[in-house]
Amino acid sequence: MSPLFKRFRENFTCLHCGVDVFGNGYTNHCPACLWSRHVDIFPGDRAAECLGMMEPASLFLDHGIWGVLHRCLVCGHEKRNRLDDQDSRRALADIVRR
Repeated sequence: MSPLFKRFRENFTCLHCGVDVFGNGYTNHCPACLWSRHVDIFPGDRAAECLGMMEPASLFLDHGIWGVLHRCLVCGHEKRNRLDDQDSRRALADIVRR
């Protein structure tokens, strides 16, 4: 884990689908729709000024670990995030179909 990582435990309401998400300090996207928000420069710092919505643009496999690539709709910033067991299989299938 990067020394710049800050574990920030917080709950939030997804601005894309409205689901209440209970964060564990590593939660970086909504498990229901997989959308995220551009709030960090380094994970957990909440220092980004953009605050744009980040769409789940694609899936990737890196050393046997699946993840989702998020792309900010405001500034175009891209961030790779690991998938979680709680993530919606339907939302994952929707990304594959696109």
